[in-house]
Amino acid sequence: MRAISGLWRWRHNPLRRTTDLVEAWVALVALLLILVVGPVSGALVGGVAQDALQRSVREQRESRHLVTATVVRELDRSPLDADPETATGRDLRSRVLADWTAPDGTAHHGTLIASLQKPYPGDHFTIWTDQHGRMVARPLDSATAATHAVLAGFGAALLTAGLVEGGRRLMVWRMVRRRYARWDQAWDRAGPDWGRTGTGS
Repeated sequence: MRAISGLWRWRHNPLRRTTDLVEAWVALVALLLILVVGPVSGALVGGVAQDALQRSVREQRESRHLVTATVVRELDRSPLDADPETATGRDLRSRVLADWTAPDGTAHHGTLIASLQKPYPGDHFTIWTDQHGRMVARPLDSATAATHAVLAGFGAALLTAGLVEGGRRLMVWRMVRRRYARWDQAWDRAGPDWGRTGTGS
């Protein structure tokens, strides 16, 4: 808005300098770029991120499997665990020795983190593994992938707006520096006697 009002204000003003008009035009162009290029870049980045993340969701669904593990026995808390006096979401999880069968049919035995508050031998719980029974993280779901894509698009739009505004500020700063340099040169030419009647005549 300041850019438009600046252009209107300087239209027929006799005190208008070229730099004033250029500064107003730079502000108007920056505003248009922010309003047009920012959303376009956000949409493009968001679309690319959405495609990549949804492809990753499909791949993870194909390669990760939910299997049932059986508790053999509960293990002591890890020395790195948080203070048992503090109540956190981790209190609902326990370290256990468990058996499970991989999707390829191989039997596995090892230490796992079970989503059981008080595990007993023979209790069952689910874990995510790859085809060979190695523990993997839970696969990404479509809704989370879409949220990440939207955030990436929004971030790209904000970054574009920030770069445009930074470029505008840099150009205005350079113009102001040039203007001050010309004022200094004009004062130097006027000399120390400027304003004294009859001096130098």
